[in-house]
Amino acid sequence: MKTIKQHPIRKKALTLLLALTTTLLLPAGAACQGMPVYDNTNFISLTKSLLESAKQTSELLKTVQFLKEQKDNIVKVNNAIRQLKALQELTKNNEILFRTVQSDLRDILNSPYIKAGEVEQVSRSFEQIMDTAIDDLDFVNQILSSDFLKMTDAERTDILMEKKVQSQEMVAELEVKTRRYREIISFRKMQDIINNRETEY
Repeated sequence: MKTIKQHPIRKKALTLLLALTTTLLLPAGAACQGMPVYDNTNFISLTKSLLESAKQTSELLKTVQFLKEQKDNIVKVNNAIRQLKALQELTKNNEILFRTVQSDLRDILNSPYIKAGEVEQVSRSFEQIMDTAIDDLDFVNQILSSDFLKMTDAERTDILMEKKVQSQEMVAELEVKTRRYREIISFRKMQDIINNRETEY
């Protein structure tokens, strides 16, 4: 009889002890399990964000470097294009100069209305322009074919642009001289016609 009564008491004590242990340990266990999971999730997200940011920054730096290199290349290409355009303009202007001297100067000098003493003066004024043009062409040729001047592309471009402008000025000057001499010839011719008409009457 004694043993039967002790068994339910022991059973109740074990159940109470188990319930108490569960009650005491469950919140602490839940807190301890919940916080690290939350922190780890945040840490992993932060790490991923930092890695992504670093990757993007690295790509951005590569892009900046690439764009800088492209800008340098574009500057070089622009200088080359400007040099080419200046050379084309310079060549065209010199062709005009030579053509004008070959055709217009011959016509002016062969005109009977240009006096003998004026031939040398007309020839000299045209020759001065042509000598300057030839010297400029020689200088440009040295700049383009020889590296002894140690010029940068930008410096070479500036000189070519300057020579282009000078050649334009020479063409304008030659056109003015040609027009002036043609006007002199035209005036003298008209004067000769008027004088001859007057003598006929």
